[in-house]
Amino acid sequence: MASTLSQLIDRAFEGLSLLEETAAPIDEELQYVADLGVVWGARLRSVADGRGAETAAPEVEAAIEMLVAEAAKITDPHRAIDWLSTLPQVALAALGEAA
Repeated sequence: MASTLSQLIDRAFEGLSLLEETAAPIDEELQYVADLGVVWGARLRSVADGRGAETAAPEVEAAIEMLVAEAAKITDPHRAIDWLSTLPQVALAALGEAA
């Protein structure tokens, strides 16, 4: 059964959470990390609110799964911080949305 966009956005949030955990040891960047979570989280939630019930195409589902899998491989806190803005933008592009 195909996923809904809301389910895929939930997966993207899982990837963001992994990145936030990886970035946590960099104390001087905690506010920046929190700000990224707020801004990108709101943008993703707005898509879920507007289009969440739509059924995702298989290639969109595969793209989100690959994106989250890549995020899970990141172990460097600084790279995780970089990815906190990259992951949502790529997820939005895969969903056919503007960042």
